[in-house]
Amino acid sequence: MTTETETQTENQIVNVTDTAAAKIKELLLSEGKEGYGIRLSVAGGGCHGYQYGMQFEEASTDADQVIELQGVKFFVDAMSLPMLTGAQVDYVESMQGSGFAINNPNAQSTCGCGSSFSA
Repeated sequence: MTTETETQTENQIVNVTDTAAAKIKELLLSEGKEGYGIRLSVAGGGCHGYQYGMQFEEASTDADQVIELQGVKFFVDAMSLPMLTGAQVDYVESMQGSGFAINNPNAQSTCGCGSSFSA
């Protein structure tokens, strides 16, 4: 559970924490990719059957749902959409390292590293 403010879309496709939004903006700026968005996806693989994907993307496709939260555009393809509905994108820093984390209510179980899940 996070203590910071979360921004939610009206239909709650995905949520993003303040920390994650700030980190994404920082990365976009440092990479010279202002105006780009983040493709958030799910693909087969990983030790639990599915794995998350996040990458910079310049524009959406016709098949994408585009969600803008805190000035960050997220592109979610139609195949990933059902598995990501209600998920929260966060950025965590700990003694084990730092990185983005997806907190997904659709995941029945996750692996120890948090990058794959089963649905």
